[in-house]
Amino acid sequence: MSEDDLLLVVGLGNPGPQYEGNRHNIGFLVLDELAGRTGGKFKSHKGGASVLEGRLGGARVVLAKPRSYMNLSGGAVAGTARFYKVDPARIVVVHDELDLPFGTIRLKLGGGENGHNGLRSISKSLATKDYLRARFGIGRPPGRQDPADFVLKDFSSVERKELAFLIDQCADAVESLAAEGLEAAQNRFHAL
Repeated sequence: MSEDDLLLVVGLGNPGPQYEGNRHNIGFLVLDELAGRTGGKFKSHKGGASVLEGRLGGARVVLAKPRSYMNLSGGAVAGTARFYKVDPARIVVVHDELDLPFGTIRLKLGGGENGHNGLRSISKSLATKDYLRARFGIGRPPGRQDPADFVLKDFSSVERKELAFLIDQCADAVESLAAEGLEAAQNRFHAL
């Protein structure tokens, strides 16, 4: 990746204080950590997201948190990408992943949505699935709990003990992706 190529890093979540600690909002939590590293503050943007322009690992980035609900986040992502003239292959979406154990972080390019409505909305709005993903494992719901209910619940007290460390680790992975590219970041963070 060239240092001058802009990377759009999108954190998925739902707006509003009632959702702040939900598993589904891990993308927002990771972006808040990244914002702290840049020393900047999010500002409302006409593309439908709150954005922050800065540098991570020497790379130029725009951090974006869609202001719409998760299931409708594609419009804000596409609008912000159009405004900054960012190709889908230069978009990183940070999101929760049911199919990974809690705290597992995986980076990839493209793939399916695995029933994630936020990703489905983004793929539809971008007309491609070929964008980067930083997947934060939240694990499967216990027993017969509906996955839709599970993702809208706060992290458990046991999970919260590790959460700050894991958010920091996911932010490190995104920063490595921005600075070194996908393969180098995968080699470093998939071994953990």
